[in-house]
Parts: sequence; structure tokens; C-alpha cells
Amino acid sequence: MGITNMLRKPALLGIAVTAALLAWTPPTQARVTRIIIDTKVSPAFSGATFGTAGQYETLAGRVFGELDPNDPHNTIIQDINLAPRNANGKVEYTATFLLVKPIDMSKSSHLMWQDVPNRGGRIVIEAASRTDGDIGLSSGWQGDNSGGTAQAPDATALVPIADNNNNDYAVVPIPKNPDGSSITGVVMGRIMNVGGVNSQQIIEHSNPIPYKPTTLDTTQSTLESHDHETIDGIVSGVTRIASSDWAWARCSATNPFPGTPDATQLCVRGGFLPNKLYQVVFPSKDPYALAVGTAAFRDAASFFKYSTQDDFGNPNPVASQIAWIITRGSSQSGTFVRQLIHFGFTKDEANRTVYDGAWPIVAARRIGLNFRFAKPDLVMKLYEAGSEGPLWWYPWPDVARGLPAGGILDRCTVSNSCPKVLEHFGAAEVWGQKLTAGWVGTSADADIPLPRNVRRYYFAGSPHGGGNGGFSTTPGSLPGCSGTNYGTGTFSTNPMPQTETVNALRFYFRRWVMTGTPPPPSRYPTLAGHNLVPPTQAAMGFPNLPAILASSNPNAPFLDVGSTTSRFVQALMQYNWGPTLNYSENIGFHSFEPPIVTQVLPQVVPRVDADGNEIGGVPVVLALAPLGTYLGWNITSAGFHQGQVCNYTGGWIPFANTQAQRLATGDPRLSLQERYGNHAGYVAAVTAAADNVMAQGFLLQADHDALIAAAAASNVLQ
Repeated sequence: MGITNMLRKPALLGIAVTAALLAWTPPTQARVTRIIIDTKVSPAFSGATFGTAGQYETLAGRVFGELDPNDPHNTIIQDINLAPRNANGKVEYTATFLLVKPIDMSKSSHLMWQDVPNRGGRIVIEAASRTDGDIGLSSGWQGDNSGGTAQAPDATALVPIADNNNNDYAVVPIPKNPDGSSITGVVMGRIMNVGGVNSQQIIEHSNPIPYKPTTLDTTQSTLESHDHETIDGIVSGVTRIASSDWAWARCSATNPFPGTPDATQLCVRGGFLPNKLYQVVFPSKDPYALAVGTAAFRDAASFFKYSTQDDFGNPNPVASQIAWIITRGSSQSGTFVRQLIHFGFTKDEANRTVYDGAWPIVAARRIGLNFRFAKPDLVMKLYEAGSEGPLWWYPWPDVARGLPAGGILDRCTVSNSCPKVLEHFGAAEVWGQKLTAGWVGTSADADIPLPRNVRRYYFAGSPHGGGNGGFSTTPGSLPGCSGTNYGTGTFSTNPMPQTETVNALRFYFRRWVMTGTPPPPSRYPTLAGHNLVPPTQAAMGFPNLPAILASSNPNAPFLDVGSTTSRFVQALMQYNWGPTLNYSENIGFHSFEPPIVTQVLPQVVPRVDADGNEIGGVPVVLALAPLGTYLGWNITSAGFHQGQVCNYTGGWIPFANTQAQRLATGDPRLSLQERYGNHAGYVAAVTAAADNVMAQGFLLQADHDALIAAAAASNVLQ
């Protein structure tokens, strides 16, 4: 039976009274102390109306707050004891937000989605949620003041200011030593594939590195180039660049070496060489107390849920109207959600439970945020933090790394504040982000149980965040490997979608949080189900596809036929940064950079069928009526990582149209004609698949009908 598109709003008798009672906060309690609305648009969205909620408005603004550095809810924040304090002995912060709400809040669903901006990118709740009457809150948390999280010059002004170009961020303190001097440490930056240029900024995935050297004297830093790195951390062709041959400077053909001094740029005599990676290690100072942004995120949610006004009489624009909050983040932002829960930021300083639900999306780790000189933009390539400590919800031993048993839910279990959790992933997180360690542990030898409050859904063969869907046999463009200058993939962009399934999951999650009705059982590959295997061609049963064999680099075989050492999954490594880091919590600081690779830990990946498509996971129409092999990985076509995994970018290898075409290339997969006969046969296959998926509860009626119509209009076997 199909899913209805709307939830019936439950009765909310007593909510306003309860919220009003909870809103009062003792004057000494640290909290959001001031709210400022910088920009209001009412009505928004060109005056459109949404369901029974009617018209919406948007309010962009800032929250100002303070934290008690001695409160047990906050003491986990790295260096909060060294952060500057106000006259009340509290640590202050500012965070931006965008509130999207019905103009008439009595028509709302009283459910708020608190979305986590990804690298500062502001989020506006989707039209479907506005039709449901939901409230959206995009809430700043990242305080490293770089690129997409760069602060407005007047970010802390106590009067309305111009909105900040659709970015959300936090302003967090810079701790100092007890004597007032700067905290110092060592920082590493890496630059790749920039041959031919004279100077280059250090980019951490997609944003400039937030830290600068304490001195422009290059004898105090080290710069080296690498000819090659394997995905399991073996570095070769290392060349140390003399301090006299590079500078912290901007330079160009018209402004040659040593250029103009600049702490944000590296200038190399003669320019950077192509197809190499450059690694610089330098002393830095004044790290941000970045996890203060996590507390700011929590406190913003708490204010909108529980308070009626701030300390200065400014009203909460949704006072007494929020019954439930679900926090949600995708990719980097999803790892933030997992870390927020792990560190216990599910209760505020008044000991009130903040979150009713949490939805970490395509997020395979916990964000590296709460240690000195952390770089939250990084994504777990070589030497990048994020896999330290428990990656799983249920308390589980970590024998392989010699760490104590634990789980992400440990703190919220003790405080009785664990939200309902829904998580979903695609194949790209397996191949590029070490996902399955969170399913089977660092020993990769047993399925870790899921707690009752957690549901997990896996989208087999899906790229990171899902593809564009559709039913086309025309290969798309070659995708860029995720990350600045990483390279380009060899195989076409993977279209395997997540959109329609996510629409259904959103329905179920809302209902679970608002009414207690549980969503469908978790669906993902397991060891017990014999659908998780070692990452080799033989174990996976992966076919010998000519396109892949032709693209394999003999120096780093992607699918080495007959071998048990294929390198087509990013390695899960245990790092040693010295004794100053708590490896279970990823708190403290790095004594040195780069880290030592202590060991490469085993991983498992989904088994595949005769076409190379993964087995296991939620049913998806395109996967049940495939047009090719859908890969969660791709091969880097050129540059420093040529022949290796294309970070966490997916790929697609279409089926041949006819038997003659596939036989001419040696393709073992049946052609489209052999599978479906003709266009009508393919439309029939899509119809059957859509009926099947909807019957299992993973497809809404409207999406069911739209997919069939799209298949009928497609070019498949036309």
C-alpha cells in the first residue's frame, strides 16, 4: 500500500502551557542571551502558499550566548577552560541563523528541522516540508573563519546588520595560555596537482586553511614534494625543498620568486611541478575553540524550543510553538550530527533534552572538530582525522586499536536524552569514507547491533548524496573527484538517485518522532547475510568489465584480476599523533605532523551480482531496472592519484544496447535489448519495480507515478 503524502497533525493540547513553564531560565544559567533579527522577508517564496500552513516568512539573524566553562555539559570542549571570559565568568559566542516559518504559526506542524550548514552553506527547508507545515532552522556552528565560514566584519555588532550572503557560521573564542600568551602548535597543509603555477593557497578540501604560520621564516617550516602515495599510506619519491627555494608569499610570472610576503600563500622557485603533492608543516598559533560552535548550535535549538524571549525582551519568534526538533546534516554536516550526539550536546545547561530526532546523512564518521588546530573541512584522505574513537552507535569493543569499548550514544544514554536516529548512506561512503567500520568494527569480524532508537538504510550503488536519476542511456560527463584539484573520474557520472527514497524516509521519520510509529526495519548489507565481503574482486564476485580493466594503473591496480590486494577502497588507518591526543574522544592536540600510520585496518564491502551491482540495501527503482553498473567508486584519470580511487566519487558503466555491441567489446553483461527487448519492455520493468518498491513502503505514490512517466519518455531502446 502506498504512503499518503501528508501526516495528520496530532493534537497539541497543553504544549503552549508546558513550553511556557519550561521557558523560564534561572538568571545565572548560561544560554542564548540575545537574539537579533537582521533581515525579515514576509511573505517569502514570492508569496506562495504551502498546504494548510499558508504563506511562509524567513528571518535571518544571530544568537548571542554564553557558556559556563565549568558546567559538565560544556567541559568536554577543548580549551574552554582557557577561553576568555566575560564579567560573569562565562565564555561568549555568536552564531548566525535562518528561520523559515509559517507566518501564522498556529497552522504549523510544530516540528522544527534544525539543519547543519555544510561548510557554511545556508539551508532552506524543502518545499515538501513547508507543505507539511514544518519550521526550518539553518544554524551556524563552524567557527574557523575561512572561506564559506568567513565572518562578516560586524558579526558581533549588537544591532541589525546586512545579511551575510547566505552563509551561516559561528564566532568562537581563541583560547590563551594562563599567562595570556598565544597557544602554539604544529599544522600541516597539502597541495596537489597545481603544476605550472608560482604560488598557491592551501585548500582543505574546499576552503582555505584557517591557520597561518607564526613566522614567514621558512627555516622554521618544512616543505616537501611527493611523487606517489598509495591509498594505504605508502609514500615514495619524497623531495625536501630547501628553505631558500620557497617562501610564504604571493608570486607570479610578473612578480617572480620570492614574491610578495603573504602568510596564506606558498611560492616555489621555478613554480610547482605537475602531478605532485606538496606537503608543508609549520608552527602556528591561536587555535579556535571550535567545539564552542557545537554548544552554540545546541543553544540555538534550545532557545527556539523553550524560551519566550531573550534577556533584553526580544521575543522568540516561535515561542511556545515548537514541540519537536530534528537535527539533520549531510556529508560533513552529518558527521557533525554524529559528533554532537557523541559529545552529549543533546541536553542544554538547564538539563533539558533538546533533540527528538537526528538524521546524519551520507556521513560515515565523526567530525574532527574538538582538538587544537582542528580542520573540520577535511574528509579523511591520507593523514586526515575523523575515524578515531567509536564509529558505531552501540557500545562495542575496539580491540584492533587497543581502545576502550564505547559507542556514540554513551553520553546521551547516561543523561536519558538520546534522540531517535535515522541514518542513510550510499556506496560512495563505503569506498571513499570507510563506512563499514561503523557496521562491523575495526576488526571487521562481526555485525554490531543497532540500538532500538536507530534505523539504518543503505542505497546500493549510489554516489555521495545520490545521483540525478532519470532513465537515460546516454553517458553523462566525467565527474570531478571530490576535493580541490583531486582530479577527474574515468567513468561517467553515476545517476543512481536517493531523492525518491529520501522523500519516503522523511515521511517515516516525521511520523516516528511525532507519533511514535516506527519506520520500516533497517536495510543494509551484513556479514550474517553474507553480503559484506573483503574488498577484492574474487570475494565481491565483480565481473571482468573491459572498461575497468583498460583503466587500471599497473602501479596501483584497481581491479587486479586474481589478486587479493586490489586497491579500490580508501584505507582505514590507525594514526599516531603522539601522547597528547585522546584517541577515543579525538580531543587534545597533535604533537607532530604528519601522523605515523600505525596499522591499516581491515574493511568489508558489499557483494555484487553478475552485473557488478551491489546486493543489499533499500529497493530503488533504477537499481531494480538497471541501465548499467552503478559504482560507488571511480578511477582518477590523471594527476597525482591517477589509477587510484577518485576520493569518494561514484561512476557508471552503461550496458551495451545490443548483444552484438557487447560481444564486440567482450562485455559479459547482458545488453539492454537482451534484458528488456524494447522500449515498452523497459517501461514495463520500471513499472514493476516501482510497484514493488512502493509495496515495500519506500516510495510515495506521487514519486511512483513520476518515475513511470519518466521511463516512458526516456530514450531507452528507442
